[in-house]
Amino acid sequence: MNTVSVSFADGRRPVDVPAGTPLGDLMPSAAPDGLPYVAALFNNEVVSLRTPAALNGTLRGLTMADGDGRLVFRRTACMLLAMAARRALPGLRLRIHNSLSGGMFFALRDGDRGPERPVSAAEARTLSRELRAIVAENLPIEEIPCGYEEALRTFAAAGQHDKVGLLRHRNDPVVTLQACGAFRELRQGPALPATGLLAPVGIVRHWNGAVLRLPWRDDPRVLAPFAPQTALERIHREHARWGELLGVRCAAELNAAIAEDRIRDVMQMSEALHDKSFARLADRIAGRKPRPRLVLIAGPSSAGKTTSCKRLAIHLQVLGFRPVMLSTDDYFVPEELDPIGPDGKPDYEDIRAVDVPALRADLKALLAGREIRRRTFDFKAKKPAWPGDTLRLAADDIVLIEGIHALNPVLTRGIPQEAKFRIFLSALTQLGIDDDNVLSTTDNRLLRRIVRDHQFRGHSAKKTISMWPSVRRGEEKWIFPFQEEADAAFNSALDYELPVLWPFAFVLLSEIKPADPEYATARRLMQLLVNFHPIPSLFVPGDSILREYIGGSALH
Repeated sequence: MNTVSVSFADGRRPVDVPAGTPLGDLMPSAAPDGLPYVAALFNNEVVSLRTPAALNGTLRGLTMADGDGRLVFRRTACMLLAMAARRALPGLRLRIHNSLSGGMFFALRDGDRGPERPVSAAEARTLSRELRAIVAENLPIEEIPCGYEEALRTFAAAGQHDKVGLLRHRNDPVVTLQACGAFRELRQGPALPATGLLAPVGIVRHWNGAVLRLPWRDDPRVLAPFAPQTALERIHREHARWGELLGVRCAAELNAAIAEDRIRDVMQMSEALHDKSFARLADRIAGRKPRPRLVLIAGPSSAGKTTSCKRLAIHLQVLGFRPVMLSTDDYFVPEELDPIGPDGKPDYEDIRAVDVPALRADLKALLAGREIRRRTFDFKAKKPAWPGDTLRLAADDIVLIEGIHALNPVLTRGIPQEAKFRIFLSALTQLGIDDDNVLSTTDNRLLRRIVRDHQFRGHSAKKTISMWPSVRRGEEKWIFPFQEEADAAFNSALDYELPVLWPFAFVLLSEIKPADPEYATARRLMQLLVNFHPIPSLFVPGDSILREYIGGSALH
């Protein structure tokens, strides 16, 4: 009998086991803190607990306290929600749109082509009851390899046309399905080993759909508190409408546009919708009474703040203003004053990394009509620099300042509220992989940043991924708490961007090897990109937000 050697990340002695032994059988059912294991990290790749041990490796269990564990839980919850809808609401189609308030927003439609409509109270109760029944049955969730034609027939017979559409643009000889009872899913990543682990979950009606509630990040034993997020919801609603206009709502439809040589039309329409939104923003700023003198643009990493600031400035110029642009990055403190994060490394997301008194003093001086020296930051020397030019505002000039902390009231303390117009920027794509697998907006931003950091900062994908947890912690602490205070929200996502980022990102991700701790993230992102056809960047306009990441911007 063939055996393999499995080592344990928790320090237990390695064991030799028969090849094919499920990895979950080699671990206790729960971690020392009592949270159940939901998946495993085997040789730095996230896998199901049902995965057979086929080679030597190192094993670590994942719970809902781990980011990768939460992704496995969420993916499985979405799969089982689709299963519940198929079992309890035959004839209706369910589409999961986006994350919202710790859960997943979804809607229903009648048949394949009917418009999406509100979820009734009775339908919400039915789905909730069926989901609880699936959990109580504790059904196994297995991975089944099958031939391409068999997979195509399976999904066509079940009326899962979103999966058929994905497969039409792939030619894998072996397709992996996930099976739970009679339900089949096209594998997009590992799932829970059985439905009994899917707890707690719940369903609440909201807006024109409902939200699948998931465990709270801070305490996975309870449901995340549900609270409407008005600014984010406005962004998602508008972008969903854009998807309808473009006829591109999922990976299969985008791939079809590429294969049928319609992608340039999609790109031009996407950019035109962006430009129209910038024009509307400029009109709002110009039309508000009293007219604001300070426009603050904030958003998380790789949301497109720099390009958005420049494009908004152009539209304000069209209206007769002379915008002056500043960035909070220009006011970074010298390296020796950088705050230190909990990991012992410099925390550049902390507001203490910004020289707030100097920035505040310059803003007040500008608004008072006084002259200031323009300040920048020398990223090579890691210290402030003053190139020698000066800035002064005329009576009707407007200051535009962009940066992750721009909406933090500490930054503009002492400046009257009526003098400020606040914009929250994010990159919230409406594009789905299919009906029950969403495209993570966080992964979308991470791909942007990987490409940008390599293009302009010389960073490897490994370094960018290693920094990402700190970036995300900073966003949760310093950015998202202020998003609801914005006067306007803008979505910088472009539905065609993943095919453009594909050729840049895939090569960089391939450089990360199984021995690297960043490998699990690299594999997830590469598996995501496989759902899309790559396209060259040649036709991306010079003023596109994408140029901030891939280079070649015409904006200066």
